[in-house]
Amino acid sequence: MDSPSPDVVEYRYNFIGGPYGTARPDEPGGPATIRFLPLEGRPDYLSVRAVDRSGRSSPTTTYWFRVKDGRAPVAHWKLDDPAGSTGAAAEAGTAARAGSGVTFGGPAPRGADTGATAALNGSSHAYLTPGVPAVDTAGTFAVSAWVRPAQTDRTMTVASQDAGGTAAFRLGLTSRDSGPAWSFALGDAHVSGGAPETGEWAHLLGLYDAETGTARLYVNGHAVGTGAEATPTGTSGAFQIGRARSGDQYHARWHGDLGDVRVHDRVVVPAEVADMAYRTPELLGHWSLETATDGASPEQTDGAPLRLGDGAAIHRSPSSTCIPDLDPDCAYVPPALVGDGHLTLDGGTGHAVAEGPVVDTGDSFTLGVVVRLADAEPAHPMTVLSQAGEHTDAFKVRYEPSQHQWQLVMPERDEPGAPETVVSHIEPADGGEGSGHRLAVVYDDATDTVKLFLDGYTNDRATGTVPNGWRSSGALQIGRGQVGDGWGEYLHGDVDEVQAYAGALKDSRIGGLGWGTNPCLEC
Repeated sequence: MDSPSPDVVEYRYNFIGGPYGTARPDEPGGPATIRFLPLEGRPDYLSVRAVDRSGRSSPTTTYWFRVKDGRAPVAHWKLDDPAGSTGAAAEAGTAARAGSGVTFGGPAPRGADTGATAALNGSSHAYLTPGVPAVDTAGTFAVSAWVRPAQTDRTMTVASQDAGGTAAFRLGLTSRDSGPAWSFALGDAHVSGGAPETGEWAHLLGLYDAETGTARLYVNGHAVGTGAEATPTGTSGAFQIGRARSGDQYHARWHGDLGDVRVHDRVVVPAEVADMAYRTPELLGHWSLETATDGASPEQTDGAPLRLGDGAAIHRSPSSTCIPDLDPDCAYVPPALVGDGHLTLDGGTGHAVAEGPVVDTGDSFTLGVVVRLADAEPAHPMTVLSQAGEHTDAFKVRYEPSQHQWQLVMPERDEPGAPETVVSHIEPADGGEGSGHRLAVVYDDATDTVKLFLDGYTNDRATGTVPNGWRSSGALQIGRGQVGDGWGEYLHGDVDEVQAYAGALKDSRIGGLGWGTNPCLEC
């Protein structure tokens, strides 16, 4: 920024949506320089006013520009090569030679944008290398991968790059007395965080920003730990997958699965990191509860139906309209909650059951349901959805009348009396009136968070932490939950649009649940 005025002492500037700031020249009337990192590809502008020592301001000058999307990776190995391959093809950069401890054709994380992975057995032959550097580590760079450790009790390397007798950087897992953690090391700087779990997928990205001199680590799309000041060294050594250089040998070898290794020569901004780590949810079941044949209501994609128990029936909207005040033979039939029908439960024995454990409660999942309570003042707690383990429900969505709350209850263990995470929304009971409420449960195993949504919204009270979800073995229950050694908390009311997904649906997509169609999972 510059001005022809000789007594300018500062420039006041802003971009669209910020940042807003003031830049001061070294000498009055001189130019000033700022550094700005755009966080998305879009049109933007820089607006500037020059201010002199008496406080007078120049007219605002606005400069429009367009930010392009970030450059593609300089090196990229999907590691989805056919079983029996001896190396990994490169989407960018140089193909990587594989040691004999690498097996291709392994499973990929569900919902991720990768088709297969490679398994490394942790031996001295478990590595891949292109034999050349992938990036100049003296400048800005980022390295990322999908990883699934087969063990977490020792330090292991996902990716590194040789620098003489050491590694210029190392992305991987660090074993320590307090427990394992994901880590990114660059020179003397170390960033660590997250909680690796054996057999569980995670997306890692280590970033060094030469502009700020800071190293950062992202796990499953979220920054972890604290950014560390780093002083890197340039390197001409080879890029390594699954091991790190130490003297004249390699160590910290990876034992587990790896996929989609990428190297960028730029900052990968937070929104990009989140997109790289996003796992598109998969629809497991959608029961619209419009009809029932032989006691079963069909699933929309020809999956397993919901079996209706005693005290459960399908209510149908009237096929024709009439006005009771004008027609004495006309009996008013209320419309369905959504579409042409819904499930009605009598509060005594009424329930419905989906075969098997519909959602894997040990991994991320999403459930949606529309429900209307028949009573204005229910006499006891009533469960809408649950899925049982051997001794207790892995989760339970219920109404607690004593507190006027919709609650999500998730025990920490499959044990009677285990500690529970309870999140809630305060809401009066319906009393059989209105169009009901749209409830949704989102458990994100990657961030260990659970959220309860009411009519598309959540809040701090409805958000909690569940460190380790456990896998339940029971069927999905509609209208009842486990109480002691049997079933109880039967729901008196109406239920519609039950939907189940593998994966955590984005918050912005929750509002699309409960309207008879599936939300856009890629949006």
